Amino acid sequence: MLKNETLKTNDGHLSGNLFALLIIAGIVLNFAGVFNDILEPDGTLYASIAKHSAITNDWINLIGNGQDWLDKPHLPFWITAISFKIFGYTAFAYKIPSFLFWLAGIYYTYLLALKLYNKTVARFAVIIYITALHVILSNFDVRAEDYLTTLIIAATYHVFRAGEYKYSWHILYAALYCACAMMTKGIFVLVTIASGFIFYWILTKQWKEFLEPRWYLMFALSFLFTLPELYCLYIQFDLHPEKIVYGKTNVSGIRFFFWDSQFGRFFNNGPIKGKGNPLFFFHTILWAFLPWSLLLYISVVALFKKRKPVNRQSLIINFAALISFIMFSLSRFQLPYYILIIFPHFAIITANWLTDDLALKKQSRINIMLNIIFFILVLLIIVIAILLDVVYLVYLMVITVAVLIIFVYSRKKGLAATAVKSMCFAFLLSAFLNISFYPTLMQYQSGMQAAKWLNKNKPALNEVTMYKCIPHTSFAFYSNAEVKYADTIQTALSNKKPIIIYSEKADVDSLAEKGFNILVLHSFAYFHTSKLNAHFIMPGSRSKQLQTFELASVN
Repeated sequence: MLKNETLKTNDGHLSGNLFALLIIAGIVLNFAGVFNDILEPDGTLYASIAKHSAITNDWINLIGNGQDWLDKPHLPFWITAISFKIFGYTAFAYKIPSFLFWLAGIYYTYLLALKLYNKTVARFAVIIYITALHVILSNFDVRAEDYLTTLIIAATYHVFRAGEYKYSWHILYAALYCACAMMTKGIFVLVTIASGFIFYWILTKQWKEFLEPRWYLMFALSFLFTLPELYCLYIQFDLHPEKIVYGKTNVSGIRFFFWDSQFGRFFNNGPIKGKGNPLFFFHTILWAFLPWSLLLYISVVALFKKRKPVNRQSLIINFAALISFIMFSLSRFQLPYYILIIFPHFAIITANWLTDDLALKKQSRINIMLNIIFFILVLLIIVIAILLDVVYLVYLMVITVAVLIIFVYSRKKGLAATAVKSMCFAFLLSAFLNISFYPTLMQYQSGMQAAKWLNKNKPALNEVTMYKCIPHTSFAFYSNAEVKYADTIQTALSNKKPIIIYSEKADVDSLAEKGFNILVLHSFAYFHTSKLNAHFIMPGSRSKQLQTFELASVN
């Protein structure tokens, strides 16, 4: 993968040594996010669920916020729980498995692009993938999609390789990755994996592929490998119809896995509903795939202009991305990070266009476009850093070096200059996020701050109650004491006085008004850290966006 060879193009080269250097730099800058704390609410919720499994050695029942939890399958929680047992209950232990999966995703992106095209495209696809904005964000804010992205691109690669032989081990590998993908997010992932191949076979009139026994064997093995997930769902939910889930009894975990969690969200008739917008992911890509988003759109337009692709096998990756994008856009439940699972596809599509002879003839225009994007983004980062008052000496040094390198390469043409500039921007962004931005933001994640205060000041505390503030999942994960949940003070007290609660100031004051003896131990400023807005970023209006939460003794 990293051999020392030079790939000539019409407008420069991307040498093996430069590629190796850029890959190492990309891995380092993404690894930086592993050491920061976990972002609320999803990340700390998933971490607390895995923590419960690790502490209790209960690998069947997923428990979140003190209740049976039915939303996502088990695999990411099993992986994280194992990591907790190895590394302890830390943010690093939560994030490192996802990061290792991400590394595998880089490898499979390279392999698939190499099979479909050549080394030039494969190398540039990897560089695009590791420098895309949302990829850097996802290595800090870890979710199921981080695992899923790798599982999908790995399954796609092995399905492609399985098609080269009558029968091979690739069928088994593809089935295993498909099963793991389903045990991460559900059966809709098969659409992303299979749709590209199905359309490729149809458009190239390979009708016999639909009758090939190996595909039915792979399909059967995929569902065979999901039996651990189905067994756990059956034990936790189907055997216990009395359990209340989403406000209902008689909830089937197996039905949820095959229907409600996927089709229910798509058609908006399941327990989890949303308000879909067909254009949502069009504008999401504009920021999420920076600095490559405009080039991606140009690449897609170029695909439609070609009546026949030079490489017909490229239809596999093109249609997989297209069908998945349409599926996401038509869904009624949409979140920005859903699109992450086809970022490797986007990277390959963009790299193929960018290294094409026609694009190379327009290299000067592309260079100007990227220079404008880079300098606008650098300026935006500096402005945000100043407003948040997070311009530290280390970050100033990073800004200076990155901007100088971008400036030096701004007049150079060719793939090498483009690659270097993109990596410098990614390095600048990663330094900003991990040295300045996220550490500052975490000061307002009050659940985490309260738990750390308790661990330090009351290390012998056996139990603490979250009172009317279940969404503050960081408190449950970071607390060394056992965390209880209560919506009423009677439930919280439960014959034990005094107790320590974590709650919003207004609810603590309400208890004092009702005659309870309240001793406030500490107060914490809170902001919903995953939903930034301009009022919070601006220093003058930030205080008005904050809430106050308290640790208090109640008697």
